[in-house]
Amino acid sequence: MLILLLGIVFLHVADLVLLFVSTIVSAWTTGSTSSSDLWTNCTRSHDGLLCEPASAGEWIQAVQALMILSIIFGIISLVLFFCQLFTLEKGGRFFLTGIFQILASLFVLSGTVIYTVMSPQWVPKTEAFGWAYILAWVAFPLALISGLIYVILRKRE
Repeated sequence: MLILLLGIVFLHVADLVLLFVSTIVSAWTTGSTSSSDLWTNCTRSHDGLLCEPASAGEWIQAVQALMILSIIFGIISLVLFFCQLFTLEKGGRFFLTGIFQILASLFVLSGTVIYTVMSPQWVPKTEAFGWAYILAWVAFPLALISGLIYVILRKRE
């Protein structure tokens, strides 16, 4: 049982790390002379690096909010898991933890879908999706899987 709990915690922490990195790093879209993320749109020129804030519209603010909410709900879910681990009666399920983690996964899904659909309006067509964007997509199934595991998991002695 201890190995199972350690595996679940490892999966949860790995998901949180992916969410943090994908939200912070400036590599959601990359090109030879520019890169964009949730916060800035940077272009290299002979004068240096020119970065504009991500104020292109409400959609980028929605993506920012959804990614931050996913991190917050993921952290709350991890704290709830440890609280329920010590307070839940034998045979109980980690429903609350699972619900928060599933909500975190849905926030990631919503944010990445909005970015996928709306980024051509803000990002030059010569850019491709970057590795931070891919990390966000990888974080979605990890969060969903860990949330489902929490819902299924029963507390044993």
